[in-house]
Amino acid sequence: MKLKKILAMLAVSSMLVACGGSGDSSDNEAFKIGCSGPLTGDAAVYGNAVKNAAELAVEEINEKDGIQLEFKMEDDQADPEKSPTAYGTLKDWGMQIGLATVTSGAGAAVSQNYADDTTFALTPSASSPTVIYKDADYTDSFEYVYQMCFTDPNQGVASADYIKAHTDLGTKVAVIYKSDDNYSTGIYQKFVAEAKEIGLEVVSETSFDNSSATDFNVQLKDAQAKGADIVYLPIYYQPASLILTQANKMGYAPSFFGVDGMDGILSLEGFDKKLAEGVYLLTPFSADSTDELTANFVKKYEDKYGETPNQFAADAYDCIYAIYNALTEGKATPDMSNSEIADILIEQFTSMEFNGITGSNVTWSKNGEVSKSPKAVVIKDGVYVGVED
Repeated sequence: MKLKKILAMLAVSSMLVACGGSGDSSDNEAFKIGCSGPLTGDAAVYGNAVKNAAELAVEEINEKDGIQLEFKMEDDQADPEKSPTAYGTLKDWGMQIGLATVTSGAGAAVSQNYADDTTFALTPSASSPTVIYKDADYTDSFEYVYQMCFTDPNQGVASADYIKAHTDLGTKVAVIYKSDDNYSTGIYQKFVAEAKEIGLEVVSETSFDNSSATDFNVQLKDAQAKGADIVYLPIYYQPASLILTQANKMGYAPSFFGVDGMDGILSLEGFDKKLAEGVYLLTPFSADSTDELTANFVKKYEDKYGETPNQFAADAYDCIYAIYNALTEGKATPDMSNSEIADILIEQFTSMEFNGITGSNVTWSKNGEVSKSPKAVVIKDGVYVGVED
């Protein structure tokens, strides 16, 4: 009788593995890639773009004869207090590789988690140095967190250089930045430092925070009174839309120059897109590009989601393919530990060149910082148009 019971139990166990063990089977056959970002809330356009593009890339890769990927995204609402919870959920799911977070504040809150768990992460759009560095001097990196987007300092320096070289945009600059946001302050600080270095005249520097993010009359009046003919906005698209609206009501019409965080302003519900006409911004991606790689991505994205992809989508798409290339070249397998996978990815990322839709010959330092150049685009007839110099 005992032998019969043992045989029966073994039979049941075999049936459970065969019929109900898809999760275990998947664990052994596919790499699990996790990410968190704002799928709801004010910054949802960023998070959903990342989610859509990552899923599109995973689908394409899984159709190939090679490694397989699974992707899961949790909503952190771009909140540093919520991203650790999202990280925990992804860890419980079995995440082996991360796209970290979509935004910088949320990312800085979990970078240490990735380091502690020896899990490699490549963020598509968390651009603050605080995401990859532990210290204020930016010398001690987390080692396991890398960036696909160019860093805030890169944007600040490149913006100042571009404006200095294009005097037709304006010569007297006003800056409006968000003082309680790492992303905004990081770009602002590097912009004004570079402006001073190259002789670009900054006549007005004003700020706002979460408590004052709806009324910009004080900042705009200061810029106008001091003769600023170009306003630099190292901020996200929601407050930028209000600044453009309020400037228009005041009859103040300087040139406006933004950063990648303003990508999304054209899809903001209730915003008059005509007010963004002529706005410049730096971004690594222009959807109107005619190169084959970009054109194919844009068509597939538009066919699948019914909208034009933004820079956040493009960086996420590149993230998945960069990870795929590194896993393939490093001969990683899904049954490896997170630490083993991370070692392979770090070795590959610090030695390879990646060609994607957001940059060619892209490389990474051992600190996780990416090396690629931003591009200028201008909003013309309600769409982003690449600027050719």
